[in-house]
Amino acid sequence: MLLVLSDEHRAHLQILTQVESAVVGEFGRIAVEFLRKGSNPKVYEGAARKLEVSSTTIQQAVEGLTYLLTESSKLLISEIDFQDSVLVLGFPEDLNKVLLQLYLDNRKEIRRILSELEPNPPHYHNLEWRLDVQLASRSLRHQIKPTITMKLHLKEDNELKTSILQTDPATLVHIIQELEQALAEMKTNHCRRIVRNIK
Repeated sequence: MLLVLSDEHRAHLQILTQVESAVVGEFGRIAVEFLRKGSNPKVYEGAARKLEVSSTTIQQAVEGLTYLLTESSKLLISEIDFQDSVLVLGFPEDLNKVLLQLYLDNRKEIRRILSELEPNPPHYHNLEWRLDVQLASRSLRHQIKPTITMKLHLKEDNELKTSILQTDPATLVHIIQELEQALAEMKTNHCRRIVRNIK
């Protein structure tokens, strides 16, 4: 599987051709640090002074390198696929080797960082439900008014949270139909491709 880079990312990576291999390695270190702690303008300014370019250029180069490394790590592309993905950028052979080594050295760390950044939404634990039917009231003797009460237990960070929901059967049927439609949509090729790329 080849990694496809946009024109913007390609343009951001072009500065790597103008610096030495050791500097590219330093950019790689900054890119991994960027994933861990976020952007640090002081680092960009220091590198910009040393290389005599604007800090925006350095930031764009690091962001392009971050994108290259994170997307490659996310997709767990093989060594050969990474080389082929970088080859289309037209970089010199020695730069391609440095980028490959950066990828191989950091892919496990990047995957670990990305897994920590993933949101951990609450997930289903249990559901209790009850059907109540009001058959009549003082004002209406022949009235049937069904109500479904549900107690939904969700687990979030090993902690149970409970929500009480109440609805009528018609609304519940509508919700079920919408969920079934969403599940059917997830089985389409388009959605499968998107989910595969997200993972």
